[in-house]
Amino acid sequence: MTEALPADVFDTIAASAGAAETRLDLSEELALLRAHGILRAPLPMADGGDGLGTAPDGALACLALLRELGAANLSLARLVEGHINAVKLIALYGASEAREPAFEAVRAGALLGVWGADGASPARLRADGDRFVLAGGKRYASGLGSVTLALVTAAMEDQEGPQLVLVPADDPARADPAAWRQSGMRATLSGTYDLEGLPVAVEARIGEPGDFLREPAFEGGVWRYCAAHLGGAEALYGLLVQALRRRGRANDPHQERRISDAARACETARLWIESAARRVEAEGTCPDPEGAAAYALMAREATEEACLTVIDRVERGLGMMAFEHGDIERIRRDLSLFLRQAAPDAKRARIARFLVADDPDGAGARPERERR
Repeated sequence: MTEALPADVFDTIAASAGAAETRLDLSEELALLRAHGILRAPLPMADGGDGLGTAPDGALACLALLRELGAANLSLARLVEGHINAVKLIALYGASEAREPAFEAVRAGALLGVWGADGASPARLRADGDRFVLAGGKRYASGLGSVTLALVTAAMEDQEGPQLVLVPADDPARADPAAWRQSGMRATLSGTYDLEGLPVAVEARIGEPGDFLREPAFEGGVWRYCAAHLGGAEALYGLLVQALRRRGRANDPHQERRISDAARACETARLWIESAARRVEAEGTCPDPEGAAAYALMAREATEEACLTVIDRVERGLGMMAFEHGDIERIRRDLSLFLRQAAPDAKRARIARFLVADDPDGAGARPERERR
């Protein structure tokens, strides 16, 4: 886990973040993490891992890792979070015939991903004799060329909810990184992946249709993204203070207020994320999966607000310097994009419905309050 990672590993990753964006490749950074056992660490202990992010006692270590990686390189943190999510979903829902070869690939160094966003033609899974065949494709598929196996969601006829399918993701003829036109997170080498005609063995299905949407693992797992976001915000905060010191302006009262605002925002996000991780990853069966998921979504809202506060104070504090090519500009751009999430209004509405229906006194909005 993160305790086994020397501090200079994160320094090395941070120092190469600009170059990684230029070359659109994170293979060197992934090799470094692989050499230190980080890609293996999410496996359950019974499967040769440490339960990093997949077992209750591995939640805070996972948070610490993603926070450090987010500070060093948000694109790398994105890929590692996807890997952890994939391992967790396979551990939760995969039968042994799917689980064993997938975990063997991870032990051999494979990077896994979760690709959920449908392309122009949504992913579909149909029976074809004694196997299945995929149609359609995925967009915003992160880690093209790095992800070996991807969990994709696909619709099945007469079935409610998406089916998770573990598919090979390393065919360059199916990948189109040119489809990624976003200004940030370039080093993830994201894009589209064509699933048309891809044969799928029966055992490649992970769980049953709809399992992917089960709580608290679905929305509840957003705390992992938030940990990476927090790392990016903390990196920006540190760079703000350094820049103001170099310019002899750190003691200006207006700048002191900005520094204080940014520091307070980071700490607020940290408290929310740690509380969400404890609730979602509680030992045993989660007693209130919907409540844990709603709390995690509140933590995401708090984290987004905190990160936007930090970005604003950096831009106001440094002016044009915040937009000059370099670490501050890259992190600001990556974090601004990484914060965006599909259907934010629907997620806020879900929080409100839960609080009104199941928590009328607002207890869920109070971190760590003991319920009676």
